[in-house]
Amino acid sequence: MTSDLILQRMMTLHPKVIDLTLDRVWRLLAALDNPHDRLPPVIHIAGTNGKGSTQAMMRAGLERDGAAVHAYTSPHLARFHERIRLAGDLISEDALTRVLDRAYTANGPEPITYFEITTVAALLAFAETPADWTLLEVGLGGRLDATNVMTPRLCVITPVDLDHQSFLGDTIAQIAGEKAGILKRGVPCVVGPQHPQALEVIEERAARLGAPLLAYGQHWHVGVERDRLVYQDETGLLDLPLPNLPGPHQITNAGAAIAGLRHLGATDAACEAAVTRAYWPARMERLTTGPLVDLAAPAELWLDGGHNPAAGRMIAQTLAALPRKPTHLVCGMLNTKDIAGYLSPLASVADSLTAVSIPDEANTIPADETARIAASVGMMARSADSVQDALASFAGGDPVRILICGSLYLAGHVMRLNDAG
Repeated sequence: MTSDLILQRMMTLHPKVIDLTLDRVWRLLAALDNPHDRLPPVIHIAGTNGKGSTQAMMRAGLERDGAAVHAYTSPHLARFHERIRLAGDLISEDALTRVLDRAYTANGPEPITYFEITTVAALLAFAETPADWTLLEVGLGGRLDATNVMTPRLCVITPVDLDHQSFLGDTIAQIAGEKAGILKRGVPCVVGPQHPQALEVIEERAARLGAPLLAYGQHWHVGVERDRLVYQDETGLLDLPLPNLPGPHQITNAGAAIAGLRHLGATDAACEAAVTRAYWPARMERLTTGPLVDLAAPAELWLDGGHNPAAGRMIAQTLAALPRKPTHLVCGMLNTKDIAGYLSPLASVADSLTAVSIPDEANTIPADETARIAASVGMMARSADSVQDALASFAGGDPVRILICGSLYLAGHVMRLNDAG
């Protein structure tokens, strides 16, 4: 039995109505002898944007100091295996099939969400594989997320913004309350840059729990001077290369990662590795080889999976900081997202948008609707039947910049299409 087959079976257990609760997770963990109690020390990361980048930087730093690191992230892009790293390596097909089957068998016919049961399977794999650290990225919110079942060694909250309002609340303060649900009594928390109302909520909860905060602008500072990243906290100053992950927002993500690493006693070399060795695909990633790159030539091809208004602002800032070149978007989004909010910041930096529907995704916005919304925020917009058709329209033309964007699901589709192997 393959992992894909077991994952398909798990989908049949998904409740008809999603209610965020930890009850189903606690039940399954107990049936598996509580693997969450046997994890290597946990670093728990929540936030709206920047979770994955911050986790990737922390992993690069810890591994530079010789640590074996588990890592859990979601969603995956091309293959489910991407969600689980065991002691630094992507989980093997045999190991994944084994833990998925054990979780599925232990759960029986009881209703449980796909994310909940697969998270429990990941925790089972982590508990049974020796490592020095476990990095857990929250899937949705924090307070009632399936990852929120243990007491970590350190928490990290990256910037909080509007996203998933139907589950987390309509205001930044409400969403911050859900993210701050990962805080535990006495456990330190690194806090990235926040809206004032989000920071107030986080600080209030931390005070109630006696959880020490290491907050941006208070306990640590980061910025760019003479094309170098300069980080400072109470223990001193670090002068480092700029992050290899592109975009101005990666400066503060790097700052949060370094603050966490310094708190854990990492070396200066680890902090440098965090900004120079991190790899996080489909986050303003330039694609340099593959069939889609060849199709779009001589245009340069970029890929990003951001999908909320804050991500739109970050992408716009990143594009504005690149050498000026005509820039065209190929965009597909889900109907659960604030499409106009995402596209509005991009209108000033994009010369056109070609809308596509996301293949095999029930919640995709039809391409014509995405194009209509793009036009309503001032973009020159059209639609295409596929990513390939959109790229082919640029083939052999000027060496423009093309960014495929709007959804991690679209990014995963693109990565599979562009897999030359």
